[in-house]
Amino acid sequence: MSTATELSAAPTAGLVVPEAPATRVRRRGLRLALRVVGPLVLLLAWITGSATGVLSPTLLASPGQVLAAVGELWTSGQLGDALEVSLARAGAGLAIGVLVGLSLGVLTGFSRLGEELLDSSVQLLRTVPFLSLVPLFMVWFGIGETARVVLIAVATSFPMYVSTSGGVRNADRGLLEAMRTFGMGRLALVREVVLPGALPSLLSGLRLSMTLSVIALIAAEEINSTAGIGYLMSTAQEYSRTDVLTVCILIYAVIGLLADGAVRLLERLVMPWRTVGRGAR
Repeated sequence: MSTATELSAAPTAGLVVPEAPATRVRRRGLRLALRVVGPLVLLLAWITGSATGVLSPTLLASPGQVLAAVGELWTSGQLGDALEVSLARAGAGLAIGVLVGLSLGVLTGFSRLGEELLDSSVQLLRTVPFLSLVPLFMVWFGIGETARVVLIAVATSFPMYVSTSGGVRNADRGLLEAMRTFGMGRLALVREVVLPGALPSLLSGLRLSMTLSVIALIAAEEINSTAGIGYLMSTAQEYSRTDVLTVCILIYAVIGLLADGAVRLLERLVMPWRTVGRGAR
């Protein structure tokens, strides 16, 4: 018995038991500080360039002039009104685009017939730059709000479509067959199995769509706007107000940053397991 035990243990003699690599998790404060470093460097470079005269006020207003312009626009009420109009446009277009992209993505990803009928057409339309549609939309819808909202909706629908369709196609086929065996209908399958399984892809598509909605908003507000951030930019361009132009550009950037942050927060809430155990990289 002793000999048999020694023989069985002999092949493992001298081997090192593998250990899981230690994961270093940075504290939240440190992670936040690292994220702020880049913007702070840009801000310092901007302040230094303006103070030394490298950046002329006719080319780019100084941070002090930009802050003064923010106070001026806010006190007059122009900034608040413009933000309200622009956010309403972006929100309406994004809601329509996400709904259309989600519906088409589920239809083509879950149904072979839907894919054969619709996917090639959607992919063809997806290759058309949405900026090239501006003149056509002006002919179809005029220069009112409809053309602007539709342009944003078109721009945001395709990222959502691609992500949704791919996520739905990757659904666990074994699980789907098991649920069909238990008598679950197609709508229930989509609601209870397919969409929860495709949630990472859906959130990725939403993130791309929200980012693109800001880009589309900039283009949409060039369509003879009489209100919104784009209108402020056009007016500032006429009077060479680089301070107001910089304010508008920064507002677009902040809107995009907040939209991306909102999706990140949503991802943490609905998929907390994806953020657990992330190590330092």
